[in-house]
Amino acid sequence: MRVAHIISRLILGGAQENTLLTCEGLLRDYGDDVLLITGPPLGPEGSLLDRARANGVPLAIVPSLRRAIQPWRDYVSYRELKRILREFQPDVVHTHSAKGGILGRAAAWKLGVPAIVHGVHGAPFYPYQNPLVREFYRECERWAARRCHAFVSVADAMTDLMVDAGVAPREKFTTIYSGMETGSFLHAGEHRRRARHELGYRDEHVVVGKIARLFHLKGHEDVITAAEKLVARWPAVRFLFVGDGILREQLQRRISDAGMSDYFQFTGLVPPERIPELIGAMDIVVHTSLREGLARVLPQGLIAGKPVVSYDIDGAREVVLPGKTGYLLPPRDVEALVKALDELIADAAQRERLGQEGRRRFADLFRHQHMTQQTRELYERLLQQEA
Repeated sequence: MRVAHIISRLILGGAQENTLLTCEGLLRDYGDDVLLITGPPLGPEGSLLDRARANGVPLAIVPSLRRAIQPWRDYVSYRELKRILREFQPDVVHTHSAKGGILGRAAAWKLGVPAIVHGVHGAPFYPYQNPLVREFYRECERWAARRCHAFVSVADAMTDLMVDAGVAPREKFTTIYSGMETGSFLHAGEHRRRARHELGYRDEHVVVGKIARLFHLKGHEDVITAAEKLVARWPAVRFLFVGDGILREQLQRRISDAGMSDYFQFTGLVPPERIPELIGAMDIVVHTSLREGLARVLPQGLIAGKPVVSYDIDGAREVVLPGKTGYLLPPRDVEALVKALDELIADAAQRERLGQEGRRRFADLFRHQHMTQQTRELYERLLQQEA
């Protein structure tokens, strides 16, 4: 097959890693002709471009393709996407992200591409938006949905959200969990002692880790609020924030003002290959984002044998199973967050039990080879229908 993937930017992020792993798998395992089309990776979140080049993924960079709505740039991007696709002549166009999805589907549809697929990693409309903005994005998605043949959701919850919003009928959706290189997470414990030593943790420290961009709606503030109550009860607790972003100084200032600087550590931006060893250094993985498709850190933590504590948003409940793999909490319920962390800090046996059950359930389900196989089977079905 000739397959083009389109994404707004190839930063360090879940949707981007998913897209790159799919491209690599199509090239390596199926011998397909693949082209990954993306905008520049602007911002403090890092870039996966070097990895793509190192692994032989053909790239086309569209300089005008940006995340924010900018009508003139968007028109230029649309024209450039059409030019690239016309030259590449794909059998399949698979789009990702809001901007890449709308412009990419429009361009592919205009050119009559036989199979057009959109990946739903998270919806661009969500409860915490201005209602007018939310409705605008919803209408954009409905418009773009009429210009593709199928959707791939990273969680059943994403399908429910899009169907309930009237974006497209349920039969157009297929759930394919976002794959990853599970082997490195299965062996995360092998790095524990070294990683903890490098981070300055002692054996008695119980490390609560959060992996996310330091950005709005990611919920770092709630973890800090919970920490104010936990550090008094548990002097050996430590909090590890992995990632970088525009809120770093603001979060560090709040921690300092609360007199908790000794309890928190920020790693800054780290390459994806370091994530397994950092999870290995943790004892509990916490996820307090208010908007996510199915955060990769949840299965990553579980496959590494760690219990997870997450807000009940979007696809979290598909892997965070109360009493079995972790704690699922109402969003913004900091008291429930304190209680869940308090119980896990106190009970090492409970941490071990939940983490091992998560590993047993999800290690195979989230293998990236499984994701690529399911994705390619979808492409084949669509092309057969068009034949």
